[in-house]
Amino acid sequence: MLKLNPLIRPQLDPGFLAASLWNRAYRSMTDTHPGVRPAHFTIRRPDGSAWTFPTRLLPDEAMFRELNVRYSERLVKTLLWAWGGNRVTIAGAPEIALELRQIYHRQGCRAFDEAFLGDTCFRDPFSVEEEAAPVVFPATYKSPLKATRNLDGCRIGFDLGGSDRKCAALIDGEVVFSEEVKWNPYFESDPEYHRAEIRDTLQRAARHLPRVDAIGGSAAGIYIDNEPRVASLFRGLSREDFDRSIRGLFHELQREWNDIPFTVVNDGDVTALAGARAINSGAILGISMGTSLAAGYIDRHGYITGWLNELAFAPIDYRTDAPVDEWSGDRGCGVQYFSQQGVGRLLPESGIRVDPVIDLPKQLEILQDKMRLGDERAAAVYSTIGTCFGYALAHYADFYDFRHLLFLGRVSSGTGGDRILEQARLVLEIEFPELSGNIDFHIPDENAKRHGQAVAAASLPPIPEPI
Repeated sequence: MLKLNPLIRPQLDPGFLAASLWNRAYRSMTDTHPGVRPAHFTIRRPDGSAWTFPTRLLPDEAMFRELNVRYSERLVKTLLWAWGGNRVTIAGAPEIALELRQIYHRQGCRAFDEAFLGDTCFRDPFSVEEEAAPVVFPATYKSPLKATRNLDGCRIGFDLGGSDRKCAALIDGEVVFSEEVKWNPYFESDPEYHRAEIRDTLQRAARHLPRVDAIGGSAAGIYIDNEPRVASLFRGLSREDFDRSIRGLFHELQREWNDIPFTVVNDGDVTALAGARAINSGAILGISMGTSLAAGYIDRHGYITGWLNELAFAPIDYRTDAPVDEWSGDRGCGVQYFSQQGVGRLLPESGIRVDPVIDLPKQLEILQDKMRLGDERAAAVYSTIGTCFGYALAHYADFYDFRHLLFLGRVSSGTGGDRILEQARLVLEIEFPELSGNIDFHIPDENAKRHGQAVAAASLPPIPEPI
């Protein structure tokens, strides 16, 4: 029923059905069809934070039922993983609320999302509710962090990565010490290893300061109220050890440091913060194509919103036979396109033969080597990623008000990364000219990539004025 005519098709993935094009076609139907009704989708959290996405739906008639459910389910899926919440309220479409209640259920096809966002992430039951009349909830953040230069006093910043941990010591904004220490946290099953190594990082930086007034940190995973709810760094721990020894670790560390201001957030947000400081602007979306797809966002007022920004699990391809995310079981999610997994998926399509037992980082290295040698098959992989990325950026623009794109990650390195951006720009220019001229692309230099994260993290917590 929907007519889609993409002007650019991904070279190695011609069946790609861009969410941005599908949604545009659906919304064009709502522009002209009589009986269209307004609908509001609100995402809430247990702490009272709420965000509303207003839209319009086709009439509640049999001929439109499948389209309405498809549009609404994919929309809710994206809102849940971009903004983050465990309560969905739908106003203006009771039949959609009923459908989604069955889909986001322990026995439904989104059982993973229901359990993860409810019990694991927000520690509160997941629900889908309906309201009779549209109610618009203004965007609210609990204790938002302003992306300003909180650089006064003596500060420590740290960044916990999968292969190294970085720290920096600052005095009134001047970096007096920075260091990168190798570690291997992923498969450590003893929580004391993690606790000791993180303590060591803070102590290393503190030795270079006369005192410590504030500590800020970043790490991969979902962090809410300074608690890791889900974090790959601790994947080697049992659930019991994680809950007992790690969930409250940063609160414990804050007490050890005399309850000074202490803030830990997702590393994607700190990456975006570092970019915002570098260009002295807000409205920045950071996208990192690495082991997975990571994202961070600074709004136009300069705030870290506290959104999940887990775009790895937000759908960008709406075809029914799109590649499956092995974690959630859903199809067409960003991680299968903009990460080392995406590279591994496209290599066979390009004609580049790679032993399937070779791990994904090594496969990426093979691709990068061939790209440096001018291999057109490698160029086709990067062009395909770039085409999909251009369409995805148009989709992300529905949920993020951004004027700057920060592009990084191992997949973005070298001439292959240049090809990705070149193709993404082409898609925006041809398909979405209204966006093309309003998005500036930024690539951080190597020094910023290596140490900028810890320095930016140090600026997170404000130091209260003395009474």
